[in-house]
Amino acid sequence: MSDLNQLIENSRINESIAKKLFAIETEVLSCQSSHELLKHLLESIKDKFNLTGIHLLLVEPTPLSYLLNGNLQSNWHKQNTRRISQQQLSIYHTDNKPFLTNDLKQLATIIPKSLLAKTQSAALTPLTLENKLFGSLLFTDNDKKRFHPQLGTYHLEQLAIKISLCLSNVLIREQLEYMANYDRLTGVANRRLMETTINEELIRHRRYGVPFSLLFIDCNKFKYINDTYGHDCGDKVLSYVASQLQELIRENDRCFRYAGDEFVITLASQTYEEALAASKRLCQFFINNQMPYQGKLIPITISCGAAQCEGNINMDELLKRADQHLYKQKDELSIKA
Repeated sequence: MSDLNQLIENSRINESIAKKLFAIETEVLSCQSSHELLKHLLESIKDKFNLTGIHLLLVEPTPLSYLLNGNLQSNWHKQNTRRISQQQLSIYHTDNKPFLTNDLKQLATIIPKSLLAKTQSAALTPLTLENKLFGSLLFTDNDKKRFHPQLGTYHLEQLAIKISLCLSNVLIREQLEYMANYDRLTGVANRRLMETTINEELIRHRRYGVPFSLLFIDCNKFKYINDTYGHDCGDKVLSYVASQLQELIRENDRCFRYAGDEFVITLASQTYEEALAASKRLCQFFINNQMPYQGKLIPITISCGAAQCEGNINMDELLKRADQHLYKQKDELSIKA
């Protein structure tokens, strides 16, 4: 092929790549969350460039950690993201440049085994936020010639910059929303989001007659724990209780931090009898599972009050009923806060 023909062919290839990148950029600009953006981005890139595989590597700690922990982590995140150390990833991205190779020995420690088995070449495209490397897009292909060190990286660099800018904008908005709706200490939803959720359930109950109950929970002898072990231990207790409650409830139930050592759990489509059964199960769990702290086990117990939505009861009345039931339980068991 003559130099002129090669130049024309290269121009066509570059134009095709540019059009695909523009289409991807247009699609991700409309995404409203980092979850939506990353999911749409990876699927779009894999499809448009006909890649064998694509994966997202995230350094620890990542600015996305609040979305990738506990109940907020989706199955998609678990399947398509992988954690990696900052030091490990920095080896491949000197000066924040893409890394291309068809010598897979160089990537054996970071490529998921499921991708490695069908990979002949790979490209790592760095992602940055506020000029700090926080992750990398891993492209893999079963063609050994698809990615190699001599291949130009201009388009990959363009893609990395655009993705980083989109993510930065989405994360700023998302983090503000997160801080407004979630408790910073425990990670569970806060009172503001609780009020929205309860009112939505009350409306559903009035319109369709769907049962709805809630639990009002507090930690027994929490003041004693603070006075005996210190406030750092008290914070650990709140985080422990919150995390365990979230693990124990159903997927469509919600846990909220109400105030201090008090939590509320909404039980969608549950009757009072079912709420009582859930209450008993939660209380028994903490009796059976003490909290590890500084090499010892601290007994942590909770008290639960239950209430069911009836008629035109409002949120305050429903919470009050559950609170009254909680203190009735405490009195019967002679538990002091």
